[in-house]
Amino acid sequence: MSFLTGSVPSRYHPSALLTLPRKVHLVVPQTSPGLLRTPLYHNHLVGAAQMVPFAGWEMPLRYTSMLTEARAVRATAGVFDVSHMARLEISGPDASAFLENVLTSHVTGLQPGRAAYGFLLNLNGGIIDDAVVLHLAGKSPHAPFLLVCNASSREAVLGWLELQRSAYTRLEITDSTAATAMIAIQGPESLEILARMTVTNLSEMRPFGGTRTSLSLPDQRIVDAIVSRTGYTGELGFEIVLAAEAATSLWNSLIAAGALPCGLGARDILRLEAGLMLSGTDIGPKVTPFEAGLDRFIYLDKEVFIGRQALLRQRTRGMQTRLVGFHMLAKSIPRKGQSILFAGLPIGEVTSGGYSPSLDIAIGLGYVSIEHSNRGTDLMIDTRGREVPARVVKLPFYRRPKTL
Repeated sequence: MSFLTGSVPSRYHPSALLTLPRKVHLVVPQTSPGLLRTPLYHNHLVGAAQMVPFAGWEMPLRYTSMLTEARAVRATAGVFDVSHMARLEISGPDASAFLENVLTSHVTGLQPGRAAYGFLLNLNGGIIDDAVVLHLAGKSPHAPFLLVCNASSREAVLGWLELQRSAYTRLEITDSTAATAMIAIQGPESLEILARMTVTNLSEMRPFGGTRTSLSLPDQRIVDAIVSRTGYTGELGFEIVLAAEAATSLWNSLIAAGALPCGLGARDILRLEAGLMLSGTDIGPKVTPFEAGLDRFIYLDKEVFIGRQALLRQRTRGMQTRLVGFHMLAKSIPRKGQSILFAGLPIGEVTSGGYSPSLDIAIGLGYVSIEHSNRGTDLMIDTRGREVPARVVKLPFYRRPKTL
């Protein structure tokens, strides 16, 4: 079943969208040289984007400059193709209980129209992936859930869900990544731009809210979509899931309305400024949410979820390392893999780093020994044999002005 309309789009064979009981269908469009392409691939070429491989997909790195695009999102609005993100529909009478078990977030109490951020953990409490789950409204008493995961973790997530589903016989997992597109519009003007295209009152949508709606596009088409107030930039913004064949029209409409097309480079700058982790880089299967400083998304009051016992043990025993944010105190850009030093001795490693156009300084994330993780601690970053001073600071690095 399509989570957009409750029916199968006519251009797709039913086998591409329907899941047989207790099976997971991997439906992704294959392209030449092994890289996948989103429905907006040709739009990126027309826009003269620099294309790069990313998590098995051919994606736009930038259109103009990464800094120009990042600044546009902070000042006005930018639009991103995030169709590479995995979109999984979890449906059936057992869907809520199943997700409650595999995610750290509360799902059974999640009302239709609300989303939650959480983690899929392994038995050791390590992070298989972080994800957003949205409870969709529907006519059925068992309204489906939309689970959005990272492109780099899609196969791992699908495999893990399949392993955990044996006790849940009334469950369907549908990979709708290929049949849909996902577009993010982010920035202070994102609400104004998107609101022109729908009768849904988006100004009343709270963060982590979401709804099925219709979008009116300039070619006089009305298309079904899922719109959520979510994003990966730290700004006011929305993410839209719609049928793949409607993606180009929406993309062009958002750009015509004033949103600047942005690539992966700007997205990485913005998420780093917002102190948001990148799966596979800042977090992964050998790192727990506690070590990543993401305690606020862990609900140990839940009686059961995979990884809970490991987290309880870690909370009792304590941690050896913790992720911190830091400012560079001299002109140097921290890079992944560089050693973090204290008193000349290695105490950790950089996981992410870059220049922040919003703050006009270099910033980074990295894991350090727990005794050196306190705010205000002065460290050194080994950049090609040269020790450059840095200081541990509070995350996020950037926080948008509160307006809505």
